[in-house]
Amino acid sequence: MRFAEHWNWCTVETIRDVTPQIREFRLRPDSGGVPPCPAGSHIGVNVLIDGQPARRSYSLVETNDPSTYRIAVRLAPDSRGGSRGMWSLRAGARIETSNPTSLLDIDWTRQNYCLIAGGIGITPIMAIAAALRRTNIDPTLHYAVKSRGDAAFLDELSAMLGDRLIMHTSDEGARIDLDATFRALPDDAIAVICGPMRMLEAARRAWNDSGRAPADLRYETFGSSGLMPTAEFRVRLKDTDTELVVPQNSSMLDALNAAGFEVISDCQRGECGVCAVDVVAVDGEIDHRDVFFSDQQKRDNRKICPCVSRAIGAITIDTLYRPEAA
Repeated sequence: MRFAEHWNWCTVETIRDVTPQIREFRLRPDSGGVPPCPAGSHIGVNVLIDGQPARRSYSLVETNDPSTYRIAVRLAPDSRGGSRGMWSLRAGARIETSNPTSLLDIDWTRQNYCLIAGGIGITPIMAIAAALRRTNIDPTLHYAVKSRGDAAFLDELSAMLGDRLIMHTSDEGARIDLDATFRALPDDAIAVICGPMRMLEAARRAWNDSGRAPADLRYETFGSSGLMPTAEFRVRLKDTDTELVVPQNSSMLDALNAAGFEVISDCQRGECGVCAVDVVAVDGEIDHRDVFFSDQQKRDNRKICPCVSRAIGAITIDTLYRPEAA
């Protein structure tokens, strides 16, 4: 694993709605403070979903209070239930969280940065913008939302960035033009993006078409956003009579491990590829929700990241797990 997880208890100190669909939580660790961590980091949270414990991860929002974690959760009806579990919490509740970690690996030595956020993807991007401002770098932040009423932390962002905050609101017809945005960047610029899967895929295509170095586009995914509805599906295991049902509120990784077909994993966000397993057959369609595999690899359907990716119908996989001989 690239990082060691340590879990500690926190108290939910305050809760407030920052938009009709986004709720902010401030969590105070029992340890008395938040450990140092890079901007754009996230924490794991153990939350109850339908009475069962489950793990979800949320990016840390910029805060001036070193004694609390600040996260924001969008209530998503088409999800695995984590947002419903978080929204059921009340101030004073106790919740277990992991130490902060980051997978973004940003080069902080550049002079030009283009930040792009889609919806709730503003949470890590806001922290990165604040970190750059503390080093006297003025990044441009493109914030894409359905309407201004859906834009979380808009007042804070406006105060931080001024006219370098560029809003793209669908209801006003102001959609972001990624091709034009990337063409206008200086040669040494880095782009950092967090948003839904369609936005990430469009950004990767536009970035590659612009002829820029792939490593200069850094991105983070929601971990649960896909191109298809989140629904129950079936997983068959090669050379066995086993067929598992993956419910809407569970990942394929969780279902496999619970059934004894152990799969090694790391980030559980579709970013590292450690948990990838072989796809033997597809009876339906795969919804690749990772950002590890290339577009061509996703079209080939030879491997899948079970931590986030799902299917419509059924798939047959080979985890390479073999029980020890008696």
